[in-house]
Amino acid sequence: MKLVQLKPLVYAACKNVIEERLSLAKAAMNEAQASANQEEKSSAGDKYETGRAMAQLERDKAATQVAEALKMREAFDRIKPDKNSTSVEMGSLVQTDQAYYFIGVAVGKLTINEIECLAISTASPIGQMMIGKKPGDSISFNKQTFFIREVC
Repeated sequence: MKLVQLKPLVYAACKNVIEERLSLAKAAMNEAQASANQEEKSSAGDKYETGRAMAQLERDKAATQVAEALKMREAFDRIKPDKNSTSVEMGSLVQTDQAYYFIGVAVGKLTINEIECLAISTASPIGQMMIGKKPGDSISFNKQTFFIREVC
């Protein structure tokens, strides 16, 4: 499959992962809030306060996950999926001699039509090294050299 055909599929897969993370985090936050609201005061006041405190901690943790997912979605929304680039930049799909990389947001490994692609952030070490590189260039990471074959 050509890179130009693969890129929209990778973009759509990233979007799905981000939306799923956001949905799960919102559901967890709502569930934790509902749990906190359902804690009933008992004759053992400490048990009630401990239960509410635990539920509040879970809600805060889920709220942090929601905020992170929203931040990721915001960064992802700045990517122009139809733009084909000649050098690596935000939104590029990069084929190296060892792997495919989608430079944008860190959602991890995606498998599309039996092709594995790593969706990484521009802030990641490999992402930072790839920015501005062109086909024929190479980067060295963890004592390995990656040769850039194609950028889209």
